[in-house]
Amino acid sequence: MTLNHKYVHSKFKLNGFNYAIEDLKVLASNFLKSGSTNEKPIALFLENWFNDDDYIELKTSGSTGIPKDIKVKKQAMINSALATGTFFNLKPGNTALHCLPSQYIAGKMMLVRALVLGLEIDIIEPASHPQINQEKHYNFSAMVPLQIENVYKNCNNIDTIIVGGSPVSASLKSKLTTINTSVFETYGMTETVSHIALKKLTSSENYFKILPNVSISLDHRGCLVIDASLLNNDKIITNDLVKIHSETTFEWLGRYDNVVNSGGVKLFPEQIEAKLQNKIQNRFFIASQPDDTLGSKLILVIESDSNIVNDSVFSELSKFEKPKKIYAVKQFIETASGKIQRKKTLNLISF
Repeated sequence: MTLNHKYVHSKFKLNGFNYAIEDLKVLASNFLKSGSTNEKPIALFLENWFNDDDYIELKTSGSTGIPKDIKVKKQAMINSALATGTFFNLKPGNTALHCLPSQYIAGKMMLVRALVLGLEIDIIEPASHPQINQEKHYNFSAMVPLQIENVYKNCNNIDTIIVGGSPVSASLKSKLTTINTSVFETYGMTETVSHIALKKLTSSENYFKILPNVSISLDHRGCLVIDASLLNNDKIITNDLVKIHSETTFEWLGRYDNVVNSGGVKLFPEQIEAKLQNKIQNRFFIASQPDDTLGSKLILVIESDSNIVNDSVFSELSKFEKPKKIYAVKQFIETASGKIQRKKTLNLISF
């Protein structure tokens, strides 16, 4: 059977109730009139999903360049939901917990998966500390790193959690190896309609494994190129530097636009940050500033009132990786989804 967006699985439930298409349209209308801040984006999605257009308009996050508005085919979203269902062996009637904002692709895809696969989905407030019902068993959920950081000790009632939106820190990866829940880090973006690769964190896998019907290669910069015709008609050229280990696995190194060339040595901020993750309590990131001798010199930017950092935290870094200067910024600038905006934050510093 070929599915289209005017289809709702007979096993689909939302917060314990069965809904057909017309019921969901009424629900959307009610949410728009008197719904909560969380319910209004759900209403808008449902209205857009069931209209006659074959696409949904979304805003990219910048993984492939400057953020922009794009049109994503609804069939691509269905194909993505089916691929996830196959990978995790999700069955009609399985339960899902939705705790992500529904205005972004990850949140929308949780709804699509439920509609297409026939999941019983419970929607809760997309808070940084999700209030999970400990009395109910869930087969599947999706979170951002901050959420799983806050609930990993109390999520044994969830079989599988996928985590995306930003890289998972080394310290969080270590914590996740101690729990029974299977946790997978995702690799994907709006252009790939959620994830195209997964890495199991609870068994300390080092490489991302791509999903079926996806192929990968590198461009001249060493950045990942994705060919996933069921999700996007065009090849997707990313700004993510990766090392390909096989036809189906790759290792993420960092962002091309973050790489620092200091005196001819290429330095990857994300890899340095991973080494410092357990040693600096405040939020921080590695960047660079112009230097007459080196061209660019490495700096540490910390979210703090003070730029004083004990030199011992740099003990695992090579001489090239050690920041030449430390700057304190009282509050980092963030995106609406909580990601640190490095360039805008750097603009707050007077070099």
